[in-house]
Amino acid sequence: MTDQDSTLPTTQPAGLRNRHIAMIALGGIIGAGLFVGSGAAIAATGPAVLLAFLAVGILVILVMRMLGEMVTADPGRGSFVEYIRAAHGDRLGFTAGWLYWFFWVVVLGSEAIAGAILLQDWIGLPVWVLSIGLIILLKLVNFAAPRVFGECEFWLSMVKVISIVAFIAVSLLYAAHVFGPGVPVRENVLGHGGFFPHGIVAVLSIIPTILFTMMGSEIATVAAAESPEPSKNVARVTRSIGTRVTLFYLASVAMILIVVPWPSIIPGRSPFVTAMDVMGVPGAGLLMRIVVLSAVLSCLNSSMYITSRILTELAGEGDAPAMLARKSPTHAPRLAIIVSSVAGTLVAFSSILAPNTIFSFLLSCSGGVILVVYCLIVSAYVQTRNRAEKAGQGEGFSLPLFPFCNYGTLLAVLMVFIAMLANPAERMTAIASIGTSAFFFLLASLKNKYAS
Repeated sequence: MTDQDSTLPTTQPAGLRNRHIAMIALGGIIGAGLFVGSGAAIAATGPAVLLAFLAVGILVILVMRMLGEMVTADPGRGSFVEYIRAAHGDRLGFTAGWLYWFFWVVVLGSEAIAGAILLQDWIGLPVWVLSIGLIILLKLVNFAAPRVFGECEFWLSMVKVISIVAFIAVSLLYAAHVFGPGVPVRENVLGHGGFFPHGIVAVLSIIPTILFTMMGSEIATVAAAESPEPSKNVARVTRSIGTRVTLFYLASVAMILIVVPWPSIIPGRSPFVTAMDVMGVPGAGLLMRIVVLSAVLSCLNSSMYITSRILTELAGEGDAPAMLARKSPTHAPRLAIIVSSVAGTLVAFSSILAPNTIFSFLLSCSGGVILVVYCLIVSAYVQTRNRAEKAGQGEGFSLPLFPFCNYGTLLAVLMVFIAMLANPAERMTAIASIGTSAFFFLLASLKNKYAS
């Protein structure tokens, strides 16, 4: 090994490349929620689900735009949590970081169970054994250098992206009568109760569920910190990722609605499989099972990554035990990875041992906290931009209609919470999520009180 080689880990510690970061952003968003969970959203709202996906897509686009401008104006702080901390102080920085960690730990445990159930048809082992095996496998991937994580995530995400593009292309050909008997587009979309068969309230109340399937693009701002040019990579990803994801979701769901009469969509069964069966695609069930498994593994991989990095960042700020900030020679925070994987394993076991009590409670507590985190990002942008403009340094901020765009976003989130409270099926999630946010804020207040 040459002297130049031996210094490589210090000059380029992470080795995450541009293609890794772009796919990490896509991979963090496109998951089993689209391939399977979108069926429940379609069944609950009908064709109007497109408006819900569009509304969430606009929210993601705006939040990513705000993040990108904050990072470009003040590079090198770390994840979005540190920009919330800089704008609102340590208490809300603590609250945002732990809320986000908790959210992804619940996702980690949930996806481990989902992956185990998928594998059980091929591997005759108990679900709890398979879920632990998946968590250990992804933990080992994350134990390696960040580039190994990035490479795994790149190819897992590539499977999902290629699958969606292929599905959209085949559906377009089918709808255009290039093959098959053709499809009555107008009848399928509007012939079963119109565009709003369940009313506008159903559209509003389904938004948190859709947001759960579409969030995750902010992972790229964390991953970019482990690349050679973090500021440039964050700016590049945040400009395009929200639009790309929105188009992916809208196009694929629109194709499902065109090909299949929406009342035939069964919650819990992949609407993609239903559409491919209608089009006569051979082996549709097996193909989608492979795609969903890759989506689950990708989400597990991303969950392990983001929880460990957020935990490391919290430790660096004194909001978690200092030992969690330690990194291995490969620059992987192994102790933080272990803590997050253990927490995810406990969530997975709760879904097996107490699915209707503990696991249901955890899902409710985490279900709406991402809305709180996004509100903190939006308000942090307002604070950061106001300070920069007062100091004559606002050139890097260009979000139009400021600050009305921001206040409109906050109002929209408030309306979603109101819709959740009005919907008996979502009411407990809204109440539990607000309670979880208050709990972490109380912990932050107690920490500050006893630290001062």
